[in-house]
This record gives sequence, C-alpha cells and structure tokens, in this order.
Amino acid sequence: MHKGHTDHTRHCCDDGIVFTGCSMTNTAAQTAGGRRRQVLVGGKRVKTIDVHAHCVVTGALDLLKLKLEDQRGPGIGEVGSRRIAEMDEQGIDIEALSINPLWYRAPRDLAAEVIRVQNEKLAEWCGEYPDRFVAFASVALQHPDLAVEQLVHGVKKLGLRGAAVGASVAGREFSDPMFHPFWAKAEELGVLIFIHPQSTPELERRFKGNGWLSNTIGNPLDTTIALSHLIFEGTLDRFPGLKICSAHGGGYLPSYAPRSDQSLRVAPEMDTGVKLKKKPTEYLRDMYYDTLVFTGEALRHLAAEVGSDRLVIGTDHPIPWQGDSVNHILNAPGFSDAERRAMLGETAAKLLGIPL
Repeated sequence: MHKGHTDHTRHCCDDGIVFTGCSMTNTAAQTAGGRRRQVLVGGKRVKTIDVHAHCVVTGALDLLKLKLEDQRGPGIGEVGSRRIAEMDEQGIDIEALSINPLWYRAPRDLAAEVIRVQNEKLAEWCGEYPDRFVAFASVALQHPDLAVEQLVHGVKKLGLRGAAVGASVAGREFSDPMFHPFWAKAEELGVLIFIHPQSTPELERRFKGNGWLSNTIGNPLDTTIALSHLIFEGTLDRFPGLKICSAHGGGYLPSYAPRSDQSLRVAPEMDTGVKLKKKPTEYLRDMYYDTLVFTGEALRHLAAEVGSDRLVIGTDHPIPWQGDSVNHILNAPGFSDAERRAMLGETAAKLLGIPL
C-alpha cells in the first residue's frame, strides 16, 4: 500500500492494527452522504486533534499470548474499516493513537520485541495516513533503560510524537527514582507523555459487581494517585520541563484539588521531608488534560482549575463514553472562541508537532 493511500475500505486487521470497535457512533455530528464534518468556530475552520484514541497491534498480543476479544470494552463489536469514517462523522481531523500497556510484567527480551512490533506498526500506519494519524510510542517502563532507548528510537527514527504510559508500573509509582532517567529523557526530547490509567488493581475485589466499577471509578482514581505522587514526591520539581497529559480530565484530582494544599498543614507529621517549590495545586497548571469530563459545567470547572490552555480533545475512541466530543467543547458555557479553538486543536498541535 502506498503512502498517503485514502482507500478507507481496507480491513485494518490486514496490517496488524486493530481499532477495537467498528460501529458508527450515534451522534448529532453525522453529515449527509458521509462527508467529513467541518468544525467552525467564529466562522473559522478549526483542525481538530484527538489525543486519546485507542488501538492494539495483533502481533504484539500474540507475543503476550493475549486474545483480541479480551481487549474490547462493553458493546464493542468486530473491528473493520470504519475508523476514518467515524472520525469524519465526529469531526475529528487527526487522532493520536496509543496502546494501553499490557506488558509491564514481561521479561526484558519479550518486552523489547512487543514494543518493537507495536512501534513499527504504529509508524507504518501513520505513514499510510499522515494527514489523519499520529501516534505515541509504547515503552517498557519496567526496564527504564530500555524504555529510554525505545522512546528515543520511536521519536527520532519512527516519527512517533511521545509516549503513552499507564499510571503505575507493576505496583511501582512513577515518582520512584528508578523512572527518573525516563522522565529526564522525555524532558530533554520535549515530547508529550500521555498517561492512561489501568484501573486500580489493588482494589479489584471492591470493584466487583454492577457498574463496571474497575473502569468507571478505578480509572480516574488510578490517574489521581499517579499525579498526586508526581506532585508530592517532587518529581515535577525535578523535571519542570516535562510535558504530561492525563486521560479523563486528570481523574478526580482537579475536582478536589485544594484539599491537597491543606493536607500537610493539617497533618504535618505526614511530611516526609520532600519540600515542594509550589503549592500542590499550582502543579496542575503545569500539566495537560483531555476534555473527557462529560458535561459543560464539568469542563468549565476543569478549565477554572487548570487553565483552558491546558485542555485537549479526548474521545476515548472507540469506547463510546461521550457521544460528541466536539460539541462538548463547542457548547460548554463561558469559553471564548480563542479558548474553544485551543481546546479543539491548537494546543494539541503544539504539543504533538502537527502543523495547523
């Protein structure tokens, strides 16, 4: 297949990339004749960029002895060739693809091969559709020196735009000094690190029952814990240039952030001696967050806590958490046209090196 090919009828499994889901989203964004939805703000065309979009690579799943059907969320059907058609319908011009880490307990040689297969396939796919896709590299963070090599290779050799990581690594928090070399390299390269949670495994027993609580509650909680450690353990002070974007609006942290400012005043005996350079809430404005917070009021509050210039589209495609991520931003109260354009694509373009 030639670079830039635009035949959207090809089955994406043919190349080993699987977009876990194929049914067209039922949104108000559908356009007549299947044409690409044009998003306008103040009469000006906006290039929309989604930083939170999932896929898997079948060859990597085979190496890990995992089944494709186990990677699908509720209601997700057989994969097919509709990914770009769905993006057209939703009004998403570019997706930044990422793969949730399933390899953090894999031994070094296996992890290296899994990452090689994934990153090469992601780069190949983005090369086929350079105007529609970019991707985050996968990295084997359980082997930090290897993860550094994979990040450098992915960014400099394969053209990937950063890295996608979980919210912890086989029980170790990202603030653990063992990960400092990785954060240092990401800071040096100036690339974005996209954090996507993996539930909160320690609470697996309590998540059983109705409501898909392992995801509904577990995912935002996982992110909340990860970001809190990065703040309170001084990791963000050590690497002030680090660019981090969190899925699901940063979990619960931005919704209850001021409690963090009061914690060590109320319980000074819990102070471990790590002296922060700023109040905990101030670090929130140093990071980025997707807009997957469901209501206009929730988006307004998130922007009030972290700044609208720190927000980027996150659809969670193909998991249909939100019917229309573009209208979510267009219809939310209290934002200027400039702020809406930034959230829809301008901020993500700067972070991912995408020309507007």
